[in-house]
Amino acid sequence: MKRYAVMAGAAAIAALSAVVLTQPTVAQDNAKLEQLKAQGFARVAIANEPPFTAVAADGKVSGAAPDVARAVFEKLGVPEIVASISEYGAMIPGLQAGRHDVVTAGLFMKPERCAAVVYSEPVLCDAEAMLVKKGNPKGFKSYEDVAADASATIGAPGGGTEEKLALDAGVPRDRVIVVPDGQSGLKMVQDGRIDAYSLPVLSINDLVQKANDPNLEVIAPVEGAPVYCDGAAFKKGDEALRDAFDVELAKLKESGEFAKIIEPYGFSAAAALSTNREKLCAQE
Repeated sequence: MKRYAVMAGAAAIAALSAVVLTQPTVAQDNAKLEQLKAQGFARVAIANEPPFTAVAADGKVSGAAPDVARAVFEKLGVPEIVASISEYGAMIPGLQAGRHDVVTAGLFMKPERCAAVVYSEPVLCDAEAMLVKKGNPKGFKSYEDVAADASATIGAPGGGTEEKLALDAGVPRDRVIVVPDGQSGLKMVQDGRIDAYSLPVLSINDLVQKANDPNLEVIAPVEGAPVYCDGAAFKKGDEALRDAFDVELAKLKESGEFAKIIEPYGFSAAAALSTNREKLCAQE
């Protein structure tokens, strides 16, 4: 992820300062924020996909996305977050149904998602990767390579970016296998039930590091796949809460606290500083 370091520099810091100065005034009548303050916590949806999100054996929620959300909500006067694990495809419906107050899960910004929810400014950025057997026996470099091999199968989270990228590249629906979690995807590659498993680079690297299996190999970044960024996703109608979140997020970025939170997880603060919600929501 060090390759992102050149993307920010003085220009990005200057741009960030401009963002802080031109932030829209947060509505004083922010009923949703007052509700969260009164109850003392915000309900967040996560995916338990390290390093984006993680749940320890004792139930403690961590990962870069929840840690940023926790820091922002604390500054907004909401001292706790309470997380529930959700598949990516169920996160936005759950948010719209009122089961979550916010999604903080590496849910990358895409035009269709930006039309369904209101995102904060960027938080975490990453590229795509594939997990394959050692030696990359089918020679995959891209999703198009998977599509071109009539016998090849690829696993991906249901409703996630990787599933859509594979389908858009021409991999038939019956060869894109929905996998419930990272450990299952790794095991399916190990057992030969799928030829590749796709997740963001950091998530794949975390799985491989923990598996310590010399018979696995990571292909990263996937050729032709864009770099994506997520943001905290809020229900439409909660724009005032989102705006309040953005104000405090910008302060975290400017102070350097943002970098201190996410960079130990392997993410680049420079990547998040180099772009904005408007650009990401327009990116196909």
